[in-house]
Amino acid sequence: MTFFALSIFLSAFLLFQIQPMIGKFILPWFGGTPAVWSTAMLFFQVFLTGGYAYAYWLVKQKRQGWIHSALLALTVALLIVLGFFWKSPVTPSVEWKPDIGVSLPILQLFFLLTISVGLPYFMLASNSTLMQAWFSRLFPQQSYARLYSLSNVGSLLGLLTYPLLIEPQLTLRAQGWVWSAGFFAFALLAAWMSFRAQSGEVAAGGQPAVPTTKAEKPSAAMMSLWAILGAIPSIFLLAMTNHITQEVAVIPFLWIIPLALYLLSFILAFSGGKWIQRRLYALLFAVASVAALWALGNTATMSIFLQIFVYSALLFLACMIGHGELYLLRPSAEHLTAFYLMVSVGGALGGIFVNLVAPLIFTGYWEFYLAWLMTFIVVILSLLPRWERPQVRASVLWTSLLAGTLILIFSLNSFFDALAAHRNFYGLMRVKSWTSANGFGDGYLMIHGMTVHGIQHLSPELRDEPTTHFTRESGAGLLLSNHPQRGHGMKVGVLGLGIGTLAAFAEESDVYRFYEINPTVVEYAEGRGGYFSFLSDCKGEVTVVTDDARLALERELARGEPQNFDVLILDTFSSDSIPTHLITREAFAIYLQHLKPDGILASHISNRHIDLLPVLWGLSQEYDLSIVMIDRNPMPGEDLFPSRWVLMAADPQSLQISEVQEKAIPLDASIGSVRLWTDDYSNLFQILK
Repeated sequence: MTFFALSIFLSAFLLFQIQPMIGKFILPWFGGTPAVWSTAMLFFQVFLTGGYAYAYWLVKQKRQGWIHSALLALTVALLIVLGFFWKSPVTPSVEWKPDIGVSLPILQLFFLLTISVGLPYFMLASNSTLMQAWFSRLFPQQSYARLYSLSNVGSLLGLLTYPLLIEPQLTLRAQGWVWSAGFFAFALLAAWMSFRAQSGEVAAGGQPAVPTTKAEKPSAAMMSLWAILGAIPSIFLLAMTNHITQEVAVIPFLWIIPLALYLLSFILAFSGGKWIQRRLYALLFAVASVAALWALGNTATMSIFLQIFVYSALLFLACMIGHGELYLLRPSAEHLTAFYLMVSVGGALGGIFVNLVAPLIFTGYWEFYLAWLMTFIVVILSLLPRWERPQVRASVLWTSLLAGTLILIFSLNSFFDALAAHRNFYGLMRVKSWTSANGFGDGYLMIHGMTVHGIQHLSPELRDEPTTHFTRESGAGLLLSNHPQRGHGMKVGVLGLGIGTLAAFAEESDVYRFYEINPTVVEYAEGRGGYFSFLSDCKGEVTVVTDDARLALERELARGEPQNFDVLILDTFSSDSIPTHLITREAFAIYLQHLKPDGILASHISNRHIDLLPVLWGLSQEYDLSIVMIDRNPMPGEDLFPSRWVLMAADPQSLQISEVQEKAIPLDASIGSVRLWTDDYSNLFQILK
């Protein structure tokens, strides 16, 4: 049993190591938005289902050992060949970087992931199911459930050790080679085990396995029930992740908690049945639901950490309920490949629903409430013995899922605490009414998740007044208001549009060029709904490029079109989710090529959880830039937002603007240093506050 356990653990560990690693590698190639991660997760769910389908097919073949070994050998050969042409066998060279323009990059991302990690991921995905099937063939008197639990232990450790141990120590290139070496070891072990299983040898003495009685084939109703019970926890996981990372707190690595709890529930549920307590979980889920309702009604006053705890408890109990039912419905070993296949199909359907369907039919993260409702129905059915029949339970659950979706579309979509709301590939954007704390009247506010993108007053005398992090006393305000080129054809580039507040600083003949990836943000900033008018009221010339900022700037250089900005503003770091590809050595090389020799690079780094100063200090030293910081902390009762701006320039004289120098704080190595961030290396743990 030892070698079966080792093979299963290693494959699961590698499976959850490659996901964050390749996701981090391709992130800057596809704009660095959260949608890249969610689309990558969908890819992994689909290929996981493919691996289970392959296992389901393979165990029915006579020469399964030869077939599996041949595919393993092909995968190893492919990795070796790619290692000669790429930086590592699983990190593609720059020639594979897609030209995505403004289109949704789902197909390009799927293609790139298929080329780089598709086959090895497919083989890893099939391994746990195959090993459990072969183990059950050789040891028919022993349960395979503990091996499934071990698989999830390996997955959990793979997930947790990447950000804690692997990412801080190794570059992406080194990670690729280390992971590939681990896959080579796995392939040798898996090939050997496949031949052992085919020959029918028993590890202890080489005696053939005792034949078992042929089990009854699972009914279509049972297989449908496995799928829906796999889908509900998957929807709950993804919906809860969206909810707590965008509606509660956008804290780096917060997405790890829901996924870790999801995996932990699998471990406990399939560890022998002692954790399956239907009545206890029903009671605890009801209590957690009441606490979650309280949290939803007191979001503004309740501690975010208490909210995270409440929602995490709700998710864990929901997963224990769903996965516990799956454990109780598990088939005999003869049909376990069909069982895992249908559970995986359900998980993939849940991922498709959350990532592709929900953004089209819901204006909010209503799938969270749908999964909540579905879990209650699972609890009710599990406590009613007369509804234990698979055809009844499956019919009720699938019908409830469809009915619940329709109810949410026609009810919650029309009930919203915002003047306007729009959900797309990039998340949920809302426009709300706002009232000044200083008695300056009302206004409109744009918010994306928990990040305020701007506020504009309604009163005519304050309509053009810049607000939030961009007031005239902020670092950006002092720079733009007092730059010697202002009103003389000053050219300003801005990465991140918001509601276009910075356009308020433009004078006639000035040129402002904004880069914004979210087309919905562009529409509202340009006047959709009549809420915001900074762009339309701008005295200077305004251009908006709807694209990822870095990719757009790269393409402009490739066309021989450097923008020659007097000032280039990076306003992409104000959220608590950091697009690291915009603050690397390679990114700054692009920015500096777009600046005039005396140009200034201004970065907005206001942040509750991350301190980017050490990163910017390292970049300033790499490129020999002068660097200062300007903090603006509002007084109690002020409408202003706290802001921190860092200004850098190759020419020290560029920063000698008297109004800037009065507020500037010189920076030096005393702020701390971190390893230089590159496209190959970055580590958020180093700069957590």
